[in-house]
Amino acid sequence: MKARPLKILLHAGVLAAGALAVTMATAKITQDDLKQLDGNLTPLGAERAANKDGTIPAWTGKWLGAPTGLAYKPGERYPDPYADEKPLYVITAQNMAQYDKQLTEGMKALFKKFPETFKLPVYATHRDFRYDDGTYKAIRTYAPQIEMLGEGNGVKNSPPTVPYPIPKTGLELLWNLRFASAIESERAVYDQAVVYADGKIAWGKVKYEIWSPKDNQHFDGKAALNTRTFYRMYTELPLRDRGSILTGFSLYDSAEPDTNRAWSYNPGTRRVRQAPEYGYDQPFGPGGFRTVDDDHFFNGSPERYDWKIVGKRELYVPYNNYRMSSPSIKYQDLLTKGHADSTNMRYELHRVWVLEATLKQGFRHQYAKRIIYIDEDSWYGVLADNYDSRGQLWRTNIQANVYAYDAKRFYPTAVFYHDLISGAYLADRLTNEGQPPRLNSEPKYVEAYFSPDAARGAGN
Repeated sequence: MKARPLKILLHAGVLAAGALAVTMATAKITQDDLKQLDGNLTPLGAERAANKDGTIPAWTGKWLGAPTGLAYKPGERYPDPYADEKPLYVITAQNMAQYDKQLTEGMKALFKKFPETFKLPVYATHRDFRYDDGTYKAIRTYAPQIEMLGEGNGVKNSPPTVPYPIPKTGLELLWNLRFASAIESERAVYDQAVVYADGKIAWGKVKYEIWSPKDNQHFDGKAALNTRTFYRMYTELPLRDRGSILTGFSLYDSAEPDTNRAWSYNPGTRRVRQAPEYGYDQPFGPGGFRTVDDDHFFNGSPERYDWKIVGKRELYVPYNNYRMSSPSIKYQDLLTKGHADSTNMRYELHRVWVLEATLKQGFRHQYAKRIIYIDEDSWYGVLADNYDSRGQLWRTNIQANVYAYDAKRFYPTAVFYHDLISGAYLADRLTNEGQPPRLNSEPKYVEAYFSPDAARGAGN
């Protein structure tokens, strides 16, 4: 599966021999840089001020956890703090030209492909939530010490949160995207659905468990476990794959490009095998409508692309999407032909970073170019456009989000991967007809839970 130029193969061999320095020469974050986090920037690196016309308000960060007066207990669904608000206006195919500068190419393509049904309900913009003081302190403590490894494949001395609050290169912005979560553990059963152009649906369901020890509030930068994130996924649907388990971990402090260590359990043979090919553009999920590295719009080795910060834009993006996960919205109503029912999505005008990835010469991937739009307040990807080898816009992705009151972090909920050529789309991370995810909850994970032997035991 992997296709690398000879020079990269030689480079990897030298790395294995331990004969080559692997730290990239990147500009260090200085104390003068960090002073901006007390001034024109928020403690996480976003612009504090409102935009010129006030349609994007100034950051308040007035709420840590559940908003004042909102009834919530851990384990419950997150109540919507803006439930009483109505759309300010609705963008349609008929009036989209009026909002052209605030729309991505992917959004414009969806309007053109589904002119009668695709809509963007636009609500008032809110910037009310903040992270805990420990997170902000960790950024200040570790940011000046961070070192990028290899060709940007790893980072050393990274804090349990955003490593580059003031990104100066595309790779730095990419690592902010990858570390945006800062959630220690996630337990969830997610429904998945491929909605074909004719409206027929192929279902998937996966039990999803993630453990990132580095995101523990008692962070120890020297602990070995803090250099990896563990995962275990148990497939329930489709029935032909029921009982399959994928388990393993991803490394963060390795200069080598292949940072995934994965094992798969096959219920038919009752055997566990190493999965060395797991990653990059391997098709993933029901129907293969996304790649492994499409997770969170990019998750994996950056080695195959040249990464560039294009700049910042003001865009209409999915935000504060509490309603999208409501149990009152059934899948039969949500999963309409062409795209999810637009009336259930909330869009707000926000400033986003624009990150562009161009496939390097001599490397292979389904996507020749990727453009990822990253929210400045959370560093999460909110929209993404993926282009094929002909330069044609192929897939456009929409990521809903909420602020999780228990984890005190922004958190990605339902995500939609649209194939603009076939007219089909994949809906993932759905929980409307199930239980809400549990974040940073008991019991605590241990490393052995994600081992090949544990997968074999769970399968048997």
